[in-house]
Amino acid sequence: MTLISWVDDSPRNRPALVAAFTGWNDAGDAASGALAWLASRWDTTEVATLDPEPFYDFADTRPRLHLEDDGSRSLIWPSNDLMAATVTGAETPDGADTELALLVGTEPQLKWRTFAQQIVDMAQRLDSPLVVTLGALLTDVPHTRPTPIYGSSDDPEMAAQLGLTPSSYEGPTGIVGVLHNACATAGLQTASLWAAVPGYASEIPSPKASLALVRRLGTLLDLSPDTSELEEMAESYERHVSELADQADETSEYIAELESAYDRETEENGEIEEMRSTDPGEFVDQIEQFLRDQRS
Repeated sequence: MTLISWVDDSPRNRPALVAAFTGWNDAGDAASGALAWLASRWDTTEVATLDPEPFYDFADTRPRLHLEDDGSRSLIWPSNDLMAATVTGAETPDGADTELALLVGTEPQLKWRTFAQQIVDMAQRLDSPLVVTLGALLTDVPHTRPTPIYGSSDDPEMAAQLGLTPSSYEGPTGIVGVLHNACATAGLQTASLWAAVPGYASEIPSPKASLALVRRLGTLLDLSPDTSELEEMAESYERHVSELADQADETSEYIAELESAYDRETEENGEIEEMRSTDPGEFVDQIEQFLRDQRS
């Protein structure tokens, strides 16, 4: 059974494929938000879509009813849409337009290996030289400081070229981890970028973390998107979270502890936003140990 529907079969110029999935890998909607923001500012063409039927428990991830302008209703199913995005010369180092493949998806509940293989098939069909995934995790970091970004690659050659470190993480994973394993098995080069989102603001979408991901992705792919709009959204987010925190003394005190831990780590190891770590958990462990020391 064919699970990928190819909408536009035009030849592509070996675009890198960048993917983000809502769900477990997307704290504060930061990863999906970053990719959606990029897709909204670039000219995009729908290339392919993945049949959701085998991969979702629709009692858990439910389709949505949408009211059309003419009064009719349509169903919107969980989607995994592949788009070709044209990046204008103003955002590239040589001034020439370039192309990226963007996959904005939803983490499935079922048949993860089959799902990941579909993404691998898409990348192979496009002859993508690199598959980049974006993710975000909840950690003990303050919203008032630069967002930590962690990068890794399972390919030693790619890791050395990009200044990343092969991942040493062991433990539970989401669809991003499964996809990276499938790509490695297929011989595809991969890289992954993760943003740290404050756990105390888990219910608030974080354009600040999205901004940090967009900036690091730009560095990775040698692109320079104009992020002024996203910067304004990030500033509004920081003000909003601060206003909410000021209403609860315990939260304000906790944030002050996180700021002290962050500042100490920055003093010892440099700007955390620029650090590249084999495992986001390493920084989280250091923060948690500091908090334990403060409370003992």
